Amino acid sequence: MSQKEHNLRVDYIEFPATDIEATKAFYTGVFGWEFTDYGPSYTSFVDGRMNGGFDTSTAVQPNGVLIVMYASDLEATEASVRKHGGKITKEIFTFPGGRRFQFADPNGNELAVWSE
Repeated sequence: MSQKEHNLRVDYIEFPATDIEATKAFYTGVFGWEFTDYGPSYTSFVDGRMNGGFDTSTAVQPNGVLIVMYASDLEATEASVRKHGGKITKEIFTFPGGRRFQFADPNGNELAVWSE
């Protein structure tokens, strides 16, 4: 699977959640989103244009949404983040479907970058 057209663009959004079933019922009822569960604490959604997920392992807090970008070369992107003053908050790790890291921009906003 090639995702060159997604390179360095927002690719996925993760929201913290306290109740997966209530979250799915709300977003399905209001927006018609479709969901796929990945265990009891995580569900992903498709809204027709954007994909994302809800995760109960992260505490819900103001500004708690995690924007996830795609990069075809994860290590080069991590190096660029460091070079331009970003702070790595989670080193590269694997998850089902790929690898990613998280960083804080110079303002303290946290984002992530993933790759296959």
